[in-house]
Amino acid sequence: MPCIYDLLGVCTTRAKTVASITHRSSSTKWNTWRGFDHMGMTAEELWKQSGLTGIYEAWAFGEAPDKLASLVKDGIKTATCSAYDLYEAEGESLPAVGAYSVILDSHDEAVCIIRTKKVYVVEFDQVTEEHAWKEGEGDRSLEYWGKVHEDFLSKELATINRSFNGKTKVVCEEFEKVFSMDDEL
Repeated sequence: MPCIYDLLGVCTTRAKTVASITHRSSSTKWNTWRGFDHMGMTAEELWKQSGLTGIYEAWAFGEAPDKLASLVKDGIKTATCSAYDLYEAEGESLPAVGAYSVILDSHDEAVCIIRTKKVYVVEFDQVTEEHAWKEGEGDRSLEYWGKVHEDFLSKELATINRSFNGKTKVVCEEFEKVFSMDDEL
């Protein structure tokens, strides 16, 4: 689960938070290979650089965090989804419209900042082609989205001893990228 950063940039962890923002990669070669031509930044550093104010979360995508963060940074990925049961099991609130998040890579380095535009809950088999397209993965089809997310959600739900089926509720979130260091170059 993500950190919530207060106005002073202090990480306030939520209940059952397991991720920490302490791993750092200083490899320029690694950052350049992934398409990030800046040295790794922490969430706090990117937030300050953006000039935005207020509270934000910092998190990485669960599967292929580098690839998905790059899709967000490039404006291709403008949506994501997660299992509703995970929020329920961990006593977490759903993402809030208007909330900011710093997207991290697999080394907990900040890639970009997004703002949540829309949040809704639907059964897995009711996710639309439009949402699949906005997720920006693979060929962007609903068929591809369904296969990849069935696998991913099955693994995630297994961590809380629940199983996946077509009626599993998913939290769909749409967002816009509002800042990356590439915007500054």
